[in-house]
Amino acid sequence: MEDYIVNLIVMGVVSWASLFLLIRKIFPKRSFEFCNRLVSTVHAILAVILSAMSVQDWSCPVCPYASQSSPKQMKTLAVSLSYLIYDLICCLFDKRVQLDNVIHHLVSILGLGAGLAYQKCGSEMVAAAFITEISSPFLHLRELLKELGYRDTGLNLAADVLFAVIFSLARMVGGPYLSYVTLSANNPFLIKAMALGLQLVSAFWFYKIVKMLKYKMAKWKSSSKIVTNGIKTME
Repeated sequence: MEDYIVNLIVMGVVSWASLFLLIRKIFPKRSFEFCNRLVSTVHAILAVILSAMSVQDWSCPVCPYASQSSPKQMKTLAVSLSYLIYDLICCLFDKRVQLDNVIHHLVSILGLGAGLAYQKCGSEMVAAAFITEISSPFLHLRELLKELGYRDTGLNLAADVLFAVIFSLARMVGGPYLSYVTLSANNPFLIKAMALGLQLVSAFWFYKIVKMLKYKMAKWKSSSKIVTNGIKTME
């Protein structure tokens, strides 16, 4: 791994931690998770922007296949790797340590680290970063709204729907195509395994998101009927 990439990762971890501490100072009454989700939202937006800026050919965003990573792609991946290291540390300090979340972080760190070490398949990995992070701001918005007092409101439901739609399009349309490209190209075995694993995890989360959305929609319709019936009774 290039020295400038290692330096960027270290600087990134320090920067993400500093941003978290700053947010904690600005919002002292908010929870640990709330402040961390704000940092995660900043990373998601930054990752999407950097990924889009590092695409070499928009007529084929994942081209050239299995190629040498460009400096811009390497820096983009390094920023996300530094965030994942920071977020893993945050997960361990949180009151509710979730094993599946820790495993997800470790696997993602291994995958990004392998891509940076091989200095290959930058196009595919940057595309994966774009696909995985484009729905993340809405994922975090859902939880932020709950802490701000908007649980079970129309605004929270709108955030749920936006998250579900964007996640589904990115992970279940763009994801399978990216997995096919990565598996078909002459990429290292570890990168192929990561691509397949990411798609399997995405499919599992898609199933859970569909169930969540069905439950939320049914709950919203039920509460709307109660309100409507209450108004009619008052009349």
